[in-house]
This record gives sequence, structure tokens and C-alpha cells, in this order.
Amino acid sequence: MGKDVLFALLVGTMMVPGEVLLVPNFVLLSNLGWIDRYEALIIPWTASIFSIFLLRQFFMKIPKELNYAARVDGCTNFRFLWSIMLPIAKPAIVTIILLKAIGSWNAFLWPLIVTNSKEMRTLPVGLTSFSTEAGTVYELLMAASTMIILPMIILFIFLQKYIIKGIAGAGIKG
Repeated sequence: MGKDVLFALLVGTMMVPGEVLLVPNFVLLSNLGWIDRYEALIIPWTASIFSIFLLRQFFMKIPKELNYAARVDGCTNFRFLWSIMLPIAKPAIVTIILLKAIGSWNAFLWPLIVTNSKEMRTLPVGLTSFSTEAGTVYELLMAASTMIILPMIILFIFLQKYIIKGIAGAGIKG
């Protein structure tokens, strides 16, 4: 009962727009001294409610009998997690990593806020340098946009089977 209420509260936080949390997150990172550092660009992307939701749904479809069988065979909790559950959850974990990578790669507003120097700016923020008061150099902007999106398209092509397994597997109750 309590875990379902906690999960409902966590999922309810997905309805809060990310822009509402920009100022509190900026203040937190500023107090930690992470402004204009890699930590500010990496750590906020490492966890999300959607990741928790996807993994929970994925693990809920795994039959409890698998755990009972492992216990009978003398498997410890850590070994059960590492040797049995982790390989089973590989599609969901790869899906989360890929979605997080694409989200952080394409992020514009957060890197713009937490970086001050040109060296720390991400590629989407760098695209703004093609637009000036004199106008926009569209041919260079489109060429740069193509070059920036190419790695994510290649990554998606190679890992799309895991995404399909991860998303489809999380929605089926066994």
C-alpha cells in the first residue's frame, strides 16, 4: 500500500514542467559550486522519474517464481540482482541510457543557464552563434545541425532493438 502511494506521488511529479524547477536547481548547483563545470551538465541528467517508472514496470512483469527458484539454489540478494535481474533488464536499462543521452545531447536551456564560458557550452547552444543581429547564416546553421544530430541518429540505429524490447517489455504484465 505505502509503496503504491509513494510511486503515485513520484509519477505525479512528472506533471511538473521542468522550467518550474530551473531556478531551484540553479540555486542548488550554485551553492555546490558547480556552475560552469561538467558536474552541472552531467549529474542532473542521471536520474528521472520516467526511468524509475520504466524500470518498475519492467521488473513487475518478471515472475516472482524466478526469485524463489534462485533462493532455493542458494542465490544471495546481490547475486540474484547481478546475475539474473540485470541481464533480464538489459533492454530497459539500454533504453533509459539512450533516452537520457539523446535528451542531454539535445538540451539547450539547461546548458545555457549553467555554463558561462564558451569552452563549457554544448553544441545546441553553440548553434546560436550562427544567428547574429546581421542575420542568420542558414546554410552553415543547417550543416552544423546535421553534423550535431548525426551521432544520435547512428546511436539510435544501432540500439533501436533494445528500445523496442525495453518499452514493449515494460508494458506487458506477465
